Amino acid sequence: MRYFIELSYKGTAYHGWQNQPNAITVQEVIEKAVGMLLDDQIGIVGAGRTDTGVHAVHMVAHFDYEGEFDRQQLIYKMNSFLPKDIVIHDIYDVHPEAHARFNAVSREYHYRITRKKDAFKIDLCYYFKPELNVGAMNEAAEMLLHHKNFKCFARSNTDVKTYNCDIEYARWEQIGDELRFVIKADRFLRNMVRAIVGTLLEIGLGKMSLAELDDIIQSKDRSRAGASVPAHGLYLNRIEYPETIRQQ
Repeated sequence: MRYFIELSYKGTAYHGWQNQPNAITVQEVIEKAVGMLLDDQIGIVGAGRTDTGVHAVHMVAHFDYEGEFDRQQLIYKMNSFLPKDIVIHDIYDVHPEAHARFNAVSREYHYRITRKKDAFKIDLCYYFKPELNVGAMNEAAEMLLHHKNFKCFARSNTDVKTYNCDIEYARWEQIGDELRFVIKADRFLRNMVRAIVGTLLEIGLGKMSLAELDDIIQSKDRSRAGASVPAHGLYLNRIEYPETIRQQ
């Protein structure tokens, strides 16, 4: 049987999602927990990879297991066993061919900026004091919807078959004391959101024009885009799947 796990984590203490030989990751911690509780060697596959320090409000992973278990009891036991910064929300059975990464139809990220220094948000938001032209930043965000190839925002030497992404929503929103960038697409390239945010901040500061942004995207040249913003302000907020993916 194949199962999906829905979870959240605060990424501060982890070197990203994916297993690494000499660093602790979220995937490693969850695999050890579910493997111990099911008394089996369990490998899990995530919907994507988050970098060191990036958080996830909603992450999805899948694993295979042929034995029997009580799902609610497993959720309870995993949450008791796991560190406080990882939370399991749900475990449910899906079709045998369902894949947490390849069957996702959309992903939504948030990037959180605080305009005032806050000791309690030091690992959760990017403190950015300079004044910004948010109107210009939203004009720039709207421009993203009219492009497909985002190689200029991808990490250098990224090994992918295509740099095309279908962005369906991108906008800056004021939420309390925070300025939050919300972006939704079918897929994202590595480092893409942080590079986009860094570039849009350049526009908000008046250091880059909308015409320059259009030229940069068409150039496919990473060196011309803005610097990537820090990881700790980035959140994987939501992953969506077809309703038919669950076993009936």
